Amino acid sequence: MISRGERVANYVILSVFAAFALYPIIVILTAALGPADSGGTSGLANFAAAWEIGRFGSYLRTSLAVSVFVVVVSVVLSIMSGYAFGTMRFRGRSLLFYLFMLGIMMPSEAVAVPLYFDLRSLGLIDTFWSITLPQVALSVAFGTFWMRAYFLASNRAIVEAARIDGASSWRILWQVLLPAARPAVVTLTVLVFMWTWNEFLIPLIMVTSESLRTAPLGLAFFQGQYTSGFTLLAAGSVIVATPVVIFYLFLQRHFVRGLLQGAVRE
Repeated sequence: MISRGERVANYVILSVFAAFALYPIIVILTAALGPADSGGTSGLANFAAAWEIGRFGSYLRTSLAVSVFVVVVSVVLSIMSGYAFGTMRFRGRSLLFYLFMLGIMMPSEAVAVPLYFDLRSLGLIDTFWSITLPQVALSVAFGTFWMRAYFLASNRAIVEAARIDGASSWRILWQVLLPAARPAVVTLTVLVFMWTWNEFLIPLIMVTSESLRTAPLGLAFFQGQYTSGFTLLAAGSVIVATPVVIFYLFLQRHFVRGLLQGAVRE
């Protein structure tokens, strides 16, 4: 049982870390709501000015389309590949799995340039696919590892009972194992969504059209082209970060449950 002193020490340590985490957020919010550097606007008017000047409406729509596509495709492929690696036995299984793991160990910066030339040879540069397909590949690598660990720890008795009843592998996955895997799937969904939404390098390299700029990329151009002041830049940063915060808060309970269940336990 935890003593009162240990409990107080835990709260003190957590409070210190919370202060470090919240301080930058408070600074950005305070700056975004303060008087503009030019003296023209203040408060919520800063967000309206940043939205109009920075054209964040178009950038947010692009980021939302990219994120939804990457999340849906990555999660579905990760569930199927994780199920195969976690429950099936086939030749070359270990070698193929470690090949998937290269996607985790290899940073996107190391493959961005050769990937650009590959996509250019296919005529996909400056298209929706040049932003989404590389991020799907990177996300599936982690997603396969994540879901494989979950399926390895799943109840084998349930799987064997379903097979005795004549259920196919496809039915076991989608009707037996997947309903119980909701916390792990939601956690993976939140992680992939945050990574995709915040991705900067791939859109920067792969697209040149303004209509295909994502929100983080648009924020960088907003800083360089439309404003040099900190107030509107802070307001734009809040606009870009708000969808991720809302998405996380909406799925927070399932996200934390997936982590506490040890979804990455081997």
